[in-house]
Order: sequence, then C-alpha cells, then structure tokens
Amino acid sequence: MKLKKNVGKLDQIIRYVLALGFAVLGIFVSPFFFIGSAVMIFTAYFKFCGLYRLFGINTCKIEE
Repeated sequence: MKLKKNVGKLDQIIRYVLALGFAVLGIFVSPFFFIGSAVMIFTAYFKFCGLYRLFGINTCKIEE
C-alpha cells in the first residue's frame, strides 16, 4: 500500500522545525518529547499525515 501524499512543502518545513524544537525539549525537559519529534520527522519525510487523511485535509499542491 502506497501512502498518498497530503503534506505540502511549507507544511513539511514547519514539521521539520517542530521536530527540531521537540528534540531540544526532549534533551532539556523530558525524553517523551522525542516521540513528538519522531512523529514530525516521519510525517515530513513521507509527506503523509494520518490526521490529515482522517479529516480530509490536503496541503500538497501536486496530485498523484
């Protein structure tokens, strides 16, 4: 099964920045923030967000 892309370029950049922020919080506050960081990296890299699919949101401009 191939994941249909639903995350656009700007959204992808925001997710990478959030992942970096969560990683920093994981170092200084609580290691549980690394879970959020991993989720953000996964969704940005694969350009797929399960919640977006659930709610019918698509920020990706190019259709497959």
